[in-house]
Amino acid sequence: MSAAQSAARPLLPVLDAAAVEKIIYDALPMATFSRFSVEDISPGSATVRLPYQDWMVRPGGTVAGPVLMLAADTAMYAVVLAHVGAQLMAVTANLNINFLNRPKPVAVIAEGRILKLGRRLAIVEVLMRSEGDDRLIAQASGSYALPA
Repeated sequence: MSAAQSAARPLLPVLDAAAVEKIIYDALPMATFSRFSVEDISPGSATVRLPYQDWMVRPGGTVAGPVLMLAADTAMYAVVLAHVGAQLMAVTANLNINFLNRPKPVAVIAEGRILKLGRRLAIVEVLMRSEGDDRLIAQASGSYALPA
């Protein structure tokens, strides 16, 4: 198989949504606070739902920026774990976020997609929407350092 054919192969998950969610809840006690759920795992991607809670709102009746950062990082971790397995020491190395539209005070849906999965680093993009609305509220990109 040529390098071009190898690069074109889709990333195949090694864990399903329930397994990824359980790993995160078991390893990170703070996950209970957010009450997130892993809604879907597919080749190269993961979708996370962060249900709306009163503590998420900021003045103006919108979801606060740090909540969107939480959603982005959770989606990044979910998609990485789904594709590399239960590597609990995979850690955020970088997170950049762009706030695009005002989020509604509803659940946040974050869709993470692996752009590149190497031996030591995963590069991920996350698109976020307010539940029930197709407009993007934020876009994030980041990387996860993978254990040796």
